[in-house]
Amino acid sequence: MPIYNDFSILKRKFHGKRLVYLDSAATAQKPKAVLNAVRDFAENHNANVHRGIYALSEEATELFENSRKEIARFIDARDEHEIVFVRGATEGINLVAYSWGKENIKRGDEILISIMEHHSNFLPWQRLAKEKGAKLVVVGLTKDGLFDIRDFSKKLSWRTKLVALTQASNVLGTINPIEKISKLIAKRYKLRTRPVFFVDGAQSIPHMRIDVKKLGCDFFVFSGHKLYGPTGIGVLWGRKELLETMAPYQVGGHMIKEVYLDRTVWNDVPWKFEAGTPHAAGVVGLGAAAKYLAHFSMDKLRKHEKNITSYALKKLSKLSYVTIYGPKNLNLRTGLVSFNLQGIHAHDVASALDEYGIAVRAGHHCAMPLHTYLHLDSTVRASFGIYTTKKDIDTLVEALKKIYDMLKPEHDLLGEEQK
Repeated sequence: MPIYNDFSILKRKFHGKRLVYLDSAATAQKPKAVLNAVRDFAENHNANVHRGIYALSEEATELFENSRKEIARFIDARDEHEIVFVRGATEGINLVAYSWGKENIKRGDEILISIMEHHSNFLPWQRLAKEKGAKLVVVGLTKDGLFDIRDFSKKLSWRTKLVALTQASNVLGTINPIEKISKLIAKRYKLRTRPVFFVDGAQSIPHMRIDVKKLGCDFFVFSGHKLYGPTGIGVLWGRKELLETMAPYQVGGHMIKEVYLDRTVWNDVPWKFEAGTPHAAGVVGLGAAAKYLAHFSMDKLRKHEKNITSYALKKLSKLSYVTIYGPKNLNLRTGLVSFNLQGIHAHDVASALDEYGIAVRAGHHCAMPLHTYLHLDSTVRASFGIYTTKKDIDTLVEALKKIYDMLKPEHDLLGEEQK
């Protein structure tokens, strides 16, 4: 299969078994196109961008800024200058919490988030609320594991100054109705200033086509390494008129126009948010990842992952000792399945799966509030990428059968003896 062959790492073996990589929600593997772009930049174009007036530096700067244009096209941004390069989604969220939040959130204001948020989209707002004397308001889930739009509507008030939501849960796979939410916000605040709407797209952008204009949000953030790009690079998209009102998150080289002893004139957007020497190779690699995915069409890749997810849910559902979490409707979930084996800790399951060459994630997945809400200590998460095959799912299911037979609780053994 052409896509599978683009990922050399999948040919590796562990414990004598071929690698079955089911942890793409944590970090996706990199295709040759991305690896080649990063290598080519390091070998042939390496220079500090924006600084030099010599040919090599200008060449590196052109590649760097071309990637900004590529990312803008990938998410349908109006202007490439709305693309701010950051180290990852976490830094992008902290940037907005610091640069926009500290100036605009006041005592008595409310910040609205959901219970399914990753810690990266929970902790910055929690800290901001405590520092400013604001209130962090949390929206719950329906019994089907979906975003509770009724609860959201009730909690959206004239005190709400910021709504910060993930577009897709990294635990349940739940896809939140961002467009519907943005329209609800616009309608509710027709005659007054509406809250700023921040969307964490780290778990959605690898699985579906993103159009930030259509989403109706003010900020959108994602990490490169979940989008088949390099680690240490990510993107914050923001409406330009908002970005222009915000103070820099960090100060230093490149993000200035003029510096005097008593004052400084900041650079234009987006460069005023990109202090210091950037991760130029990472930016070029991320641009290559976006170009690679655009070649296949995100709609086709989404269809592939829905097929894999459907197959996984069907196969896992046949195992009576497996409990699956998240929506049953495939249209409302991304390419991941979180589950538990009855009476066996998630960490033990993941460790045992490793012996079969299968890589999954186990724990609270940086979403402790959600696990507490669901009365769970931890879960096993199998997450899929564009390279995941039905053979991978079959390997997972067969391994789970063997693991359960080996580790199943004592009361199950007694039940079998009575039979």
